[in-house]
Amino acid sequence: MSAPRSRPAASLVLTAALAAAGLVPAAAGPASAATVPVGAGGYSDTRPAGTSGPTTNTGTPVTPKVTAAAKDRPVPTNDWWSSLAFQRYGDNPYSTPMYGHPLTYQAVAGGLEIGYPTTPAIVGDGRQYEFPHKADLTLGLTGLNSPDARADDWSDWTVTPLWSDGARTLRTTIGHGLPYVYARGTGGDARITTASPPTVFADQGNVLGITVGGHHYALFSPGGTDWNVSGTTVTAGLGGKDYFSVAVLPSTDALATFRKYAFSFVTGSRVTWSSPGGRSDATYTLTTEAKEGTETGTLQALYRHQWLRTTDALTPYTYVSPRGTMKVREGRSFATSRPQAAVLPGLPASGAVDQARLRGYLNEVVNAADPFSGATDTYWTGKALGKLAQLVPLAEQAGDTALRDRLLGLLKGRLQEWFTAGGASEFSYDRTWKTLTGYPASYGSDTELNDHHFHYGYYVYAAAIVAQYDQAWAADSAWGGMVKTLVRDVANPSRTDTAFPFLRGFDVYAGHSWASGHSGFAAGNNQESSSESTNLSAALVLWGSATGDTSLRDLGSHLLATESDAIGQYWFDADQQVFPGSFTHDTVGMVWGSGGAYSTWWTANPEEIHGINTLPVTAGNALHMGGYPGAIRRNLAEMERENGGPAVEWRDILWEFESLAEPARAKGRFDAVGGAYTPEAGESRAHTYHWLTVLDALGAPDASVTGSVPTSAVFLKGTERTYAAHNHGSAPITVTFSDGKSLTVPARSTATGKGTTGTIPCGQPGGPACPEPGTGDTFRLKSGGQLTTATDTTAGADTIASAGGANHDGTPYQPLVYEARNVTGTLTPGAATAFRLAVDAGTAVGLGQQVRIGYDLTGDGTFERTETYQYFATDPVPGWERYDQTRGLKSATGTLGDLRGGTVRLEVWSAIGNAPSTVRTGTADSVLVIPFD
Repeated sequence: MSAPRSRPAASLVLTAALAAAGLVPAAAGPASAATVPVGAGGYSDTRPAGTSGPTTNTGTPVTPKVTAAAKDRPVPTNDWWSSLAFQRYGDNPYSTPMYGHPLTYQAVAGGLEIGYPTTPAIVGDGRQYEFPHKADLTLGLTGLNSPDARADDWSDWTVTPLWSDGARTLRTTIGHGLPYVYARGTGGDARITTASPPTVFADQGNVLGITVGGHHYALFSPGGTDWNVSGTTVTAGLGGKDYFSVAVLPSTDALATFRKYAFSFVTGSRVTWSSPGGRSDATYTLTTEAKEGTETGTLQALYRHQWLRTTDALTPYTYVSPRGTMKVREGRSFATSRPQAAVLPGLPASGAVDQARLRGYLNEVVNAADPFSGATDTYWTGKALGKLAQLVPLAEQAGDTALRDRLLGLLKGRLQEWFTAGGASEFSYDRTWKTLTGYPASYGSDTELNDHHFHYGYYVYAAAIVAQYDQAWAADSAWGGMVKTLVRDVANPSRTDTAFPFLRGFDVYAGHSWASGHSGFAAGNNQESSSESTNLSAALVLWGSATGDTSLRDLGSHLLATESDAIGQYWFDADQQVFPGSFTHDTVGMVWGSGGAYSTWWTANPEEIHGINTLPVTAGNALHMGGYPGAIRRNLAEMERENGGPAVEWRDILWEFESLAEPARAKGRFDAVGGAYTPEAGESRAHTYHWLTVLDALGAPDASVTGSVPTSAVFLKGTERTYAAHNHGSAPITVTFSDGKSLTVPARSTATGKGTTGTIPCGQPGGPACPEPGTGDTFRLKSGGQLTTATDTTAGADTIASAGGANHDGTPYQPLVYEARNVTGTLTPGAATAFRLAVDAGTAVGLGQQVRIGYDLTGDGTFERTETYQYFATDPVPGWERYDQTRGLKSATGTLGDLRGGTVRLEVWSAIGNAPSTVRTGTADSVLVIPFD
C-alpha cells in the first residue's frame, strides 16, 4: 500500500485578454458568496462555510505583512523570502531565516541579521545536510527597535524589507546571488553589530574591511564619512545621506573590486526567456541606481545550474553554498542557454505492446466502481485525474475510440464539477492573499498556501489531454477559461496582473519551485516532489500546444528545462559536486533553503523517499531525467541498499524511473511479477505496462538530441535512435532534430522515425561508462589479469571463483586481479572512480560479486588508496548484467594523489554464494575509469 502524502510544512501579459473573457476576479463586494463566471464555469469569491484561509500556526487568520506601498500588489507566496510577508507564528513579526545564497538573512527588531554559512552540518542521524543561518553581522541603525519587519518591494529574485519604529526607518534590498546588502536609513547612524569582536583588515575611511567568524566583509558608508569600531559595534554617520552597503567578500584581496560597485544599488531583478528551436534561453538582469559616482554595474553570484549553461565571462571569485560552488559574474546581466526538455502527450505506439493485454488493463481502470478512488480534495482528485489522463493516448493507440471517449468523459465530468462554483467541490478566490484555493483543500493548501503547483498541475495536465481531442471544450468561452485561471494562480507569466502574483511558486533564479506558502522554518523554504513541479511545467507545454497559446507553451518549456537542470544538480547530485562529502546519501527527498534531506514529510520508507521525486511518471514530466542515467542508477542502488532489497510498495513508479536508464532491466522486473502487484495511487497497470514495454523496445530517452518543437523526444537503443514528435495543429509540420534528422508529422498526431548513431553514447545501456566530472582514463579488463587502454582487444570471459557458501562481503576471496602498471596522471579535482563490469551467474541462485579498486601512486607496492564497493546480487537468469559504481562505496581508506609511475588494480570476487560466476573481458562492457588526466 502507499502511505498517504502529508505536507504539514511544505508546502505574455494576459490580463487584458483575460479580463475580456471574464477571468479577472470581481472587486470586493458584499460578504455573501457570489459566483464569478468564467466561460461555462466559474469560481466563488467567498470561501465555503466552515473552511479557512491563511492562518498562523495557531489558527488565527493572517493578512499579508506588507507596507502601504505594497498593499495592493499580489504577494508572491511560496518564495525564498515568504516568511517576511506571511507571519506564520504570532510571536515572530519579523521573519524566519531566509536563504539568499551566498548570504543568509533574518529580520529582527534591530534590523537584518546577515550570515555566510560555509561549513555543512550533518544532522538527523546522517539524513540531512545543512548550512544553517548563523548571524555574523546585524545591519541596522543606531537606536532602531522596530515592532515588525514588512515587505516593501520585490522583484523576480530580490526583496526589500522595511523596519520602522516611528523615529527611524530602514530599508534593505537583498536577493539570490547578491553578495551585497543595500541599505537606506533615516533617523540614525549606520550600525553594524558583529557576533564577535571583528578583526579589521582594511580601514580606508568610508570603507572598512572586517573578518567575523572566519568570513570577510566590507562595509561602505557615503564618501566623506568614517566607520568607528567599538567592541562588537561598528557605526558610521551618514553625512546627511541615507545609504550604505555591506558585502561579503570571497577573499580579502577582492576588496578593491567590490568597492567599485558598492554604491551601484540594485533596485530590481528580471528574467526574460525565449524558446528558439530545440533550446531554452534566458537572460537574468539587475537594474541599478548609482548612489555615488556613475558606476551602474554590479557583481552577482551564479548557481551551478546557471554557470554550467552560460558562456558569459566569469571572474575567478567563488562562494560556498548549499547548492555547490557559486561563481561570480561582473556585470548587470548574464545569459543561459540549455536544451529544451522532451515532452510528449504519451509515449509513441510500438508493435511490442500486446494490444489485447493493454485493453484489458485499461478496462480494469475504466470499469472500476469508482475510477477516482474516493478522491475529494484537490490533491487526491488531481492524482486521479492524472492517472486517467495518461490512459487516453493509450486507448487511442489500442484502436478503442469508445474507451478513449469514456476516459475523456470521466475527465471532463470531474473537471467541470471543480470548475463550477457552489457544489461539493469548487475553487474560491481570496481577495486578501490574491490566490485561488480549491475546497476541499489538503496538506495546507488553504491555511498555509502550500503546494498549489503540485495540485493544480494535475488539473492542467488533464485539461491539456482533453484539449488535444476536444478543442471546443478548451475554449475560453467553455472550460478553458477556468484552466487559465488556475494557471494564473500557480504560474502567472504576467507581472502586471493585479489579481495574481508573477510565477507564484517558481523561483526563477534558484531554478526550481518552492512548496511552502509561508517558508516559516529555520531551514528556509523547501520542496519535496520536484517531479510534481515539473508535471505543471509539462502541462503548460501540452496545454499551450493544444490550444495554440505559444506564450504559455514556451513558458512551460522554459520552466521545465530550467528545473530539469536544478533537479539533476540539487536533488540527484548528478555531477557529484553539490552534496557535501560528509553526506553519505546519493539523493535527497527534499531540498531546503539550507541544504537537503534524505526524507519525506510523512515516512522514512526508502521507496517513497526515492519515489516522491519520480511520480507522476508521464511522457511530459519524466523524459528529461533520461539525461541523468548515472544518477538514476546510483539512486536506485541506494534505494535497494536502504530498503534491504527491491521496491515493494512503489515498485511500479520505481520500475518506470529505472527504465529511463535501464529499460530492459526495468521491463524484466515487471514481467517477473506478471502484473500481480498493487499500483501506486496515481498509477495503473495499463500505463506501467505500456511505458515499460515501449521503452524496452525503443530504448531510454536520449537527451543529447532535441527537436525543433517542445513536443518532441528521442530514444536510443544500441545504435538506433527513434525520433518522436506530436503535432497538435491542424496542418502537417516538419520537425528537425539537432543531429540533422527531419520528421514530418501529420496534423493532430504523433509520428516516429528511425536513425542510427555511429557509437552508443556513454551512460546508455550497452555504451561505455561515463567518466565522473573532469576527465579520466578508461581501461578495459583483459583476460590474463591486465587493465589496458587498448580498444582492439578480443572479447572473452573469466571465471570468478565461488564463495564456497561463506560470506566474504568486504574481504577479497580468491579474487580475479587486473592491473595496469607504470601509470602517470594528474588527479582531477572533484572526480571519482567509475567502473562497469558485465557479470553473469547463469542459473545459480544467491550469488553476489564484489569489487575493490586500489591505487599505488608510486608503484612501490604500497596502495595509498583502496575503495571497496557494495556487492552486486546477480539474478538466476543467463545473460550479462551490469555492475557499476552506482552500487555505492562500502568502505574506502587513504587518499588519492597524482600517479607517478603507479599501479592501478581492480579485484573482483564472490562475496556470497555457492557457485562460480563470470565476468566479461575484452569489451567496453567491462571497464575501469580512473579520475586522472
